[in-house]
Amino acid sequence: MIPGKGTLKSDHRTKPIKGISVLKSAVIFGANASGKSNLIKAIDFGKKLILKGIKPEQNIEFQNFRLDSEYINKDSRIEYEIQHKNKNYAYGFVFNKAEIVEEWLYEITKTQDIKIFERNKNQNEIFDLDLLYSKNKKEDEKQFLKFIAKGTPNNQLFLTEIRTRKVKENVTNITDILNVIDWFQNSLKVISPNDKYNEGLKFELKSDERLLNAFQELLEYFDTGINGVCLKKIDFDNIDVPSKILNQIKEDLLNVKSENIRASILSNVNTTYFLSKKDNEIYAEKFMTKHKVKGQNEDELFDTSDESDGTNRIIDFIPLLMDLLLGDNVFIIDEMERSLHPNLIYDLIDLFLSKSKNVNSQLILASHESSLLTQKLLRKDEVWFIVKDIEGSSKLHSLEQYNIRFDKQIRKDYLLGRYKAIPRLGNRDKLTVLPNQNK
Repeated sequence: MIPGKGTLKSDHRTKPIKGISVLKSAVIFGANASGKSNLIKAIDFGKKLILKGIKPEQNIEFQNFRLDSEYINKDSRIEYEIQHKNKNYAYGFVFNKAEIVEEWLYEITKTQDIKIFERNKNQNEIFDLDLLYSKNKKEDEKQFLKFIAKGTPNNQLFLTEIRTRKVKENVTNITDILNVIDWFQNSLKVISPNDKYNEGLKFELKSDERLLNAFQELLEYFDTGINGVCLKKIDFDNIDVPSKILNQIKEDLLNVKSENIRASILSNVNTTYFLSKKDNEIYAEKFMTKHKVKGQNEDELFDTSDESDGTNRIIDFIPLLMDLLLGDNVFIIDEMERSLHPNLIYDLIDLFLSKSKNVNSQLILASHESSLLTQKLLRKDEVWFIVKDIEGSSKLHSLEQYNIRFDKQIRKDYLLGRYKAIPRLGNRDKLTVLPNQNK
């Protein structure tokens, strides 16, 4: 996401933070089974490992590379370079199924990397917390940090331990660590092809008129035929969800110790329900769309299960677009184009880029939609190709490395295989098992 040398579409770059500017978008193209989804799964794996952690007796569950015997027992490594809270960070870890081997966090500037902490199980002193000690000079704070580091299980990340042990309540200054945790928890959103997004934002529609108007404007803009949306109050017993699941959610909401005051549920027919707690009672509502009826003043209410897959996909992406434009969000989406017309996916990206002039957010996609391959929409350094080599490993390369004029039509060259990231089909004459129509 670091910009190349190109100067076109300068508004596709974010405002610099500590001298470092990044690109707002990237689209990754590749054949089926080229590794696009694995890249996204790896990003999501690190997020889940940080936020959910591992029980002491469990292995770290992940799939290592299985097509080279040398790598079966080798450690794996993930590093994230991020911008958050007006700082740049590099956070990463080395691991295997049994333990965290290394872990580190650095603040990055244009001129230096500042070590915030390091962890290395092969060193005599496993944790290096000197910078944290210097920022927390009270002896009890230093002792608490030492206690947390020493008590971090071998299979657990230090960041996870900081998050779950409420260290911020006992130590004055661990701002950098909290910033990175906050980025994983609130800024990074990884969306797989079948995921819904941000039902909580839809819940706010009934109380936020500005949000409701924006939602309805975008539904009209994308030509969905929908006149508006609403939340319709329904009886709790009429929710089309298995009673066991429903009762578990109700029990959690009514639990005095629970921090949750609302919940969203997606039924197996694509209907969204919202539950909220008020005065120790549970209220149920259903998200519905409005349609004009010829000859009537009142709108007809539709269940979202009555809408097409494409319309539901747009309804999902409107909150996503609105969150992107709020700033400080990173969305990584696999197959965003599913069920959408090529013009719609093109326009969603174009709308984000055109409306985000002073917004620091990123939209990163893995896609097969070749209509996005145009320099009218994207810079060369925003276009990436992923190719699986003969040994089965995936490698990324950018359109930036090709000497192409800014007005060059790149879609045709891509489909012809110039950039490699297309299926390599075999010789159909060698297919001996299919019936021969000439006989």
